[in-house]
Amino acid sequence: MIDKITDSNILNAVKMLLSGKTAKQVDWWDTISDEERAEIGQGLAEADSGEVIPHEEVMAKYKKWL
Repeated sequence: MIDKITDSNILNAVKMLLSGKTAKQVDWWDTISDEERAEIGQGLAEADSGEVIPHEEVMAKYKKWL
């Protein structure tokens, strides 16, 4: 299939994909909004202070929908 591709952009993209490289590596943190960053920070702070619900408890509560 690859040898039938004539578009050089596609060939370069395939080459980069197979080599494990990307044209520009972007950190996901830099792609989210300030509001999302703040919410993640709040969640981490709550987890650090023990304000969490155990996984087992959540799974038991929502078992009927899973």
